Amino acid sequence: MKQLKSFIKKEFFHIFRDPRTMLILFGIPIAQLLIFGTVIKSEIKDVHIAVYDQSKDVTTQQITNKILSSGYFILDKNLENTNGIEDIFRKGKVKEVIVFESNFGEKLKKEGKANVQLIADASDPNTARLVISYTSGIINDYIKKMHPNLQLPMQIQPEVRMYFNEEMKSAYMFVPGVMALILMLISAMMTSISITREKELGTMEILLVSPLRPAQIIIGKVIPYLLLSVANAFVIVLIGNLVFGVPITGSFILLMLETILFIMMALCLGILISTAAKSQMTAMFISMIGLMLPTIILSGFIYPIENMPVVLQVISHIMPARYFVTIIRAIMLKGVGILFVWKETLILIGMTLFFIAVSVRKFKIRLE
Repeated sequence: MKQLKSFIKKEFFHIFRDPRTMLILFGIPIAQLLIFGTVIKSEIKDVHIAVYDQSKDVTTQQITNKILSSGYFILDKNLENTNGIEDIFRKGKVKEVIVFESNFGEKLKKEGKANVQLIADASDPNTARLVISYTSGIINDYIKKMHPNLQLPMQIQPEVRMYFNEEMKSAYMFVPGVMALILMLISAMMTSISITREKELGTMEILLVSPLRPAQIIIGKVIPYLLLSVANAFVIVLIGNLVFGVPITGSFILLMLETILFIMMALCLGILISTAAKSQMTAMFISMIGLMLPTIILSGFIYPIENMPVVLQVISHIMPARYFVTIIRAIMLKGVGILFVWKETLILIGMTLFFIAVSVRKFKIRLE
């Protein structure tokens, strides 16, 4: 019994002395609890909307004020007509347009009913569903408080219309996000493991003393995985289109060029990881934990970034998948061109150049 106690005591000391074990036991669960607790929310916040008020009477003003004072919505602009609604949604900032019909207040008083049109950007169906639900709820609440003796259904009848995803298919949201996740993990992980394998086998030293320059070694490592990842991306797009019915309304060539850019960025990130990792296990751990969880949570693929705490919103700006998901959703679902996604494209180009420069520098340091 005494020996068993000593053995257990030794195991406790062993656990407490190992910072990696302590990190896995306590650090990761606490971080996951805090992150998921703050990120996974079913409410909306600061959703940008536009209003086209054809009536401009007291009733429509009161309803608009009630919607804006709820804390869920921010008025982006007042529209003069409905011609530019699709272009407004293509820019990506406005998520809903509210259209009040002519003589709204007068019809409500005389005929007992009036119509309001709620138009949402359904390229993200979860957010669109929440936005419509919140707006309808606020309008119904207005009617109940203004006319407490009326019975349901309410006299203001919201007519709902969804842009870019009329059937509200969840595949429209998941396919672009899963595509970003798969390409990020496969590209970064494969290159990082490839180079750390060279280190473990001792063949990296042969490469470092060879006539090849650091940039040539990196290019030689990147090119095969780049071509294989492009083929992988093509298969994902094909399956998304043929099996899940996700349309490609924009330019297929632009979509593939943006995909190649993202793959190059992920491959360069993988090389950077490999220069820091000493073993294949470490490289895989960094790739899985350091990339998979942030890509799922902070890319806007599942959870709207606008609903997250400010700290996570700031951190999400350094996540490459955030920009790639925005780009491929815009091209595939909204049919936009480079003029609508040039900012995200420039950011991905900048990240790629940064990772290439740092990787080459680290290789030079090893050579010296």
